[in-house]
Amino acid sequence: MSWQVVYLPEALDDLKKLDGSQQKLVRKSIMKVATNPQPSSEGGYGKPLRNTPSSNLTGMLKIKLRNSGLRIVYRIVRMDEKMLIIIIGTRADNEVYKEAVRRITKNKL
Repeated sequence: MSWQVVYLPEALDDLKKLDGSQQKLVRKSIMKVATNPQPSSEGGYGKPLRNTPSSNLTGMLKIKLRNSGLRIVYRIVRMDEKMLIIIIGTRADNEVYKEAVRRITKNKL
């Protein structure tokens, strides 16, 4: 059973900015992870993020697409079995994680 996937409006914009092959790769990865988006420590596919000097992403998870250099940051809402996609972007200089913090703060997540 898959969890419901919900996107922040900004994350949908991120997805639309990718080229067609990247969009397909991202969607496929999200659908795979949605079958069990929990942290890997709980048997899921999610890779937990943590607190760093430049960003506090404790409680958030990521999908790492190595070959394309893309990262997807998401949060799970266990009560509703939802997977909230916060950002889709390249890892370049950890900018994707800094923007994730901005969106989390802006949307009070």
